[in-house]
Amino acid sequence: MSSEKRIPLPFKIIPLEDEVQQKIAKDFAGYPNGLVSCNHWGFKFSATVTEQEVEDMYNHPLDPRDVWVVTPPKCGTTWTQEMVWLIANDLDYEGAKTPFIPDRWSFVDFPGLSDKEYMKRFTSNPSEKDGATGGPPNLAGDPNRPPPRFVKSHLPFSLSNPRLLDVCKVVYVARNPKDACVSYYHHMRLIRVHDFLGDIELFTEYFMKDELGESPFIEHMIEAWNLRHHPNLCFLFYEDMKKDLRSQIRKVAKFFGKDYSEEQVDNLAEHLHIDNFKKNPFVNFESLNKLGLTYPDRGSFVRKGKTGDWKNHFTPEMNEKFDKWMEEKLKGTDLTFVQELEKQD
Repeated sequence: MSSEKRIPLPFKIIPLEDEVQQKIAKDFAGYPNGLVSCNHWGFKFSATVTEQEVEDMYNHPLDPRDVWVVTPPKCGTTWTQEMVWLIANDLDYEGAKTPFIPDRWSFVDFPGLSDKEYMKRFTSNPSEKDGATGGPPNLAGDPNRPPPRFVKSHLPFSLSNPRLLDVCKVVYVARNPKDACVSYYHHMRLIRVHDFLGDIELFTEYFMKDELGESPFIEHMIEAWNLRHHPNLCFLFYEDMKKDLRSQIRKVAKFFGKDYSEEQVDNLAEHLHIDNFKKNPFVNFESLNKLGLTYPDRGSFVRKGKTGDWKNHFTPEMNEKFDKWMEEKLKGTDLTFVQELEKQD
C-alpha cells in the first residue's frame, strides 16, 4: 500500500432530486435509494456510496508497474482486459485461466456500483446451489496485492487518482454511445443488482438524461479524448478493435514495449474472437449465475460483441432524438464515433 499523503476528494456527493430518485427506484429494483452525483459533470454512483469509499477510489494506490484499463461501462472492458493482461504477461494463456477474472484484476469503483441495502438479500441467505458458497463473489478483487497490479475502472480521470497517468500505463476504450446504450440496457436487465424493469425506449431516456449508475458516458469519453496524447495513455476505439483487431493488438503491444510475431498476434486475435470469447469460462462471470445474481434466461455476460446492434433496437424516432442529443453533447469537440461497420470480426 502506498504511504503517500491522501488527497482530499475535490467534489461533493449530491443526491439527485426526489422526483428523479423515486422514478429510479420504481424502474430499477436494484436502486431503491436512487443515485448520487459526484464531480463537475455529474458522474453517478449508487446512493449508498460513502464519501470515504469515493475518497478511497480517488486515492487508489499506484505503482509504476501497475496496468489500468479504463472505460465507461459496456465498452469492451472485459475483452480489453483479457487482451491487455495477455500482452503484458508475455501471452501466458495458462496464467489467464483463473477461475474468476477479479483473481487477476481489481475493480476500483465496485463499492459505488450497487445499492448496499439491496445487496443484503444476496448475502443474508447463503446458498449451496450449483456449488455456490453463499454471498456474492469479491468482484472488487484485491487492491493490496503486490505489483504489478492489473486494475479495471469505470471511473473518469477526474475521479481517479490525479497521479494515475504520471505513474501507470492506462489503456482506455471508447465506444459509440448507441451500442454502449443497448449493451448497458441488456446488462442492467441481466444483472440482478441493477434489475432494470423497463423497455429499451425508457432505458434510452435514462441514458440521455445521464440518470444511470456510472454515467454520463460522453463526458467520460471527452475527458479521456482530451488526454489521448499523454505518453502513458493508449486510447482505443471499440469499433477499431472490431474492424481490425490485429492492428489494435500491435498498437497495445507497442505501448507495452512488446514485440510479437505475426503468428503470436494471429493466435491472440483468435483467442479474443467473439465466438471464442463467449465460450471462455474464465472471462464470463459464470459464478454470478451460480450465486443467483443474474437472470439466465436474459442472456450471458458476454453478449453479441457487435458494432451496429443499436439498429436492431432503436426506432427511427429514437435514433433521431439520440442523434440530436449526441450532437449537442459533442459540440466544441473533435471526438467522433463510428456507428456502423461494413465488415467486422
